[in-house]
Amino acid sequence: MGAAPVPAPVPSGLGAGIGLRATHYREFLEGRPATGWLEVHSENYFGTGGYDLHVLRHVRSRYPVSLHGVGLALGSIEDGADRHVAKLKRLADAIEPVFVSEHICWGRARKRHFNDLLPLPYTRPALALMAARVEQLQDALGRRVLLENVSAYLAYRASEMTEGEFVAELARRTGCGVLLDVNNLYVNQVNHGADALAAIHAIPTGAVAEIHLAGHLVTNACVIDTHGDRVVEPVWRLYEAALARFGAVPTLIEWDTDIPPLEVLLAEAARAQSLMSECAYA
Repeated sequence: MGAAPVPAPVPSGLGAGIGLRATHYREFLEGRPATGWLEVHSENYFGTGGYDLHVLRHVRSRYPVSLHGVGLALGSIEDGADRHVAKLKRLADAIEPVFVSEHICWGRARKRHFNDLLPLPYTRPALALMAARVEQLQDALGRRVLLENVSAYLAYRASEMTEGEFVAELARRTGCGVLLDVNNLYVNQVNHGADALAAIHAIPTGAVAEIHLAGHLVTNACVIDTHGDRVVEPVWRLYEAALARFGAVPTLIEWDTDIPPLEVLLAEAARAQSLMSECAYA
């Protein structure tokens, strides 16, 4: 494995952005909605042609674009993602994204891939495996990647450190950046009693390169990270704490289910932008 990449500076001026979803393709093809940047799920654009890639190339000519992956399952004991990485590299080389990101999770075992971002135990062996995979990925892509903390619906008794400590050490060992999902911190706090503010303060200030905000679903059993509603007030408060610690980091509104009109997403992004501006002048 090669040496960890030198952390690149966070692109300035990105501000708040939204996820590009097929529901809103037409608005972006016919106009130029007011958003700082766009993020797409990498796997949706792995083909060598077609309408989706046409749209992505069009919006990339007008906006900064980030590639956010959901399928590498880097923390899996079983490897086997070489073809996936090759497709990601081809896409990244063609699009030249501002960020390439993935998740701190596992999801592959016995030649099967589970359609979920399954949480890791926060143990030293899991950290070593995850760090090795991140280094392999960064070497293959020739660029720094960002890793996102995930929401969890179970907690491992075997964990030897907190989520924030695990994320911080992963960044220290590999030179990767952190994509801090503030809603996921809140979900884990409600579901497991984890301390979201402690997680924020455990991560070094220079490690966080992007922040995600999203809505969730409250049920009688737990809080579910659905990405299907507006950001709730407790998450906005945590976001303010994250801005106070990390500065006006580029922030994305995620909305993947029950997708509303584009104006709703832009309004959520505008609120994030307003808080970022307040942070910049504080």
